[in-house]
Amino acid sequence: MAAAILMFTGSLIVLPALLVLLFSGSEGEEATSSETMEDTAPDASGEQESDPESEVVVPVYRDAQDTVDHVELEEYVAGVVSAEMPSDFEMEALKAQALVARTFIAQQMEFAEGADLPGDAIVSDTTAHQVYKSSEELEQEWGADAEETKEKITEAVEATAGEIITYEDTPITASFFSTSNGYTENAEDYWEASVPYLQSVESPWDVDSPRYANTISYTVEEVEQQLGVEIPEGEDLSANKEKTEGDRVETVTIGDTSFQGREIREALDLDSSDFEWQLDGDEIVIHTKGWGHGVGMSQYGADGMAQEGMNYREIVDHYYHDVEISEDQAHTEAFVHHQEEEEKES
Repeated sequence: MAAAILMFTGSLIVLPALLVLLFSGSEGEEATSSETMEDTAPDASGEQESDPESEVVVPVYRDAQDTVDHVELEEYVAGVVSAEMPSDFEMEALKAQALVARTFIAQQMEFAEGADLPGDAIVSDTTAHQVYKSSEELEQEWGADAEETKEKITEAVEATAGEIITYEDTPITASFFSTSNGYTENAEDYWEASVPYLQSVESPWDVDSPRYANTISYTVEEVEQQLGVEIPEGEDLSANKEKTEGDRVETVTIGDTSFQGREIREALDLDSSDFEWQLDGDEIVIHTKGWGHGVGMSQYGADGMAQEGMNYREIVDHYYHDVEISEDQAHTEAFVHHQEEEEKES
């Protein structure tokens, strides 16, 4: 997904580039369009007007190929949904993922100048933004099931075509992740910046995820090297630990050194910042719950809600507080006009 906070008012509006990277949706991946935008003729006043029939094209940086592909918007959304969510998930979960994917790129369009990517790309195909795969790549991956799977994804994308999630009339940071520990996380408890619609909610459906629980072990020496500390002999690692509202580790102290739960997770490559660890001889055994940063929509939670008969709008409303599902025209029209202007100047 993982997985951008420019979606509302106040000081956060000035942090788009940094927060798009921080709130990258995925933690879990085109039919390439070579068509270019056509210039529109000036009106009588000499001002440029966007052609309402102009195709919205997303310039995507393909990391492995080191190229920029230009992909039609809804085709791009389909490529993201296919790469980021298992295709055997319920249709309403896939629709929710399509809405999230489209919202993310609408936000990128608004802040296209800050993408810092090669060429005219505004998004990459990696977890730094949203994982994306072309139709050719997906057909190879799906094999004999390609036609049926593509039809299912296309249905989900078309059912939500043109819709995005907004907060105060602005595209949200549509953060998502694979599996919760039973709760989602407050944005400020993982990224330190508070976002009113990214707040902790219950997500009990995730217990059915194959990554709900995991156990790994490191030697004491490996943990000391990764964290840059010396673990005192007989240290009770379960002590001196504080939890977040989402029941993940907020801070933990080893000897005289304190760490954020996120720091431990990243340093030791843990599935989640909800972890319990204990000394076992010369090893440290670590048990985790959940998979991903925990902020925003849980994909397995969304699938569980869909299995219980809830639709994509109810899924979105559950994981994102006080948002609206809106028809997006302003952001895509402005982006098309921007592309046309740049093409004229080149």
